[in-house]
Amino acid sequence: MTGGAGRAALFDIDGTLTDTNHLHVVCWWEALRQSGHRVPMGAVHRAVGLPGDDLLAHLLGPGDEEEREWIATAHGVLYATYYDRLPALDGAADLLRRLAGDGWEVVLVTSASGAQLDALRRAIGADDAITAWTSADDVERGKPHPEPLHQALGLAGVGADRAVFVGDTVWDMRAGVRAGVARVGVLSGGIPAGDLRAAGAEAVYEGPRDVLTGLGTGPFARLPSSGG
Repeated sequence: MTGGAGRAALFDIDGTLTDTNHLHVVCWWEALRQSGHRVPMGAVHRAVGLPGDDLLAHLLGPGDEEEREWIATAHGVLYATYYDRLPALDGAADLLRRLAGDGWEVVLVTSASGAQLDALRRAIGADDAITAWTSADDVERGKPHPEPLHQALGLAGVGADRAVFVGDTVWDMRAGVRAGVARVGVLSGGIPAGDLRAAGAEAVYEGPRDVLTGLGTGPFARLPSSGG
């Protein structure tokens, strides 16, 4: 897919714009524990970023669909207790507003949906800078499949060659590779830089504040507004 002179900045949310990955780890761990599964938190952490069904399949292998639905529901109930205090990462809102001010179409790409997505957007506090978002409700397959990014590109009205995707997991980077977009990794989700680079990250930063500081170099700097 190719596009014109427009530019799109695509962002994962959990671990990328909000400091929520470890909340997910604890909630998934507890939901699994309540269902009789003892899964190390490190394994849960490495699976965060996958859609719920895929995360459970990754951690548990084939299993009973009814049990998996119960675990996913339990995770959602546990995580919802944090909705009123989800923390944005330093510089998240500033980064989105700077990009929007520079003419970028800012699109959120997340497996969150409904009330959870609403809570995350409130935490970021930069809806004025966001063009659109795509959630689990909008796609059949989540990251690392490229479908969410293809959806986001359509919402932004640009081609893959005119987009940069920022994420914090190997699943994000693999989806970016498959979608053909430029890829920026952040360490704020707790995944090591080496893992992100091995999965396809072209540049790695500590978090949103450092991405903002580094906009003059790397993938963002390679996409001038003229399309040249």
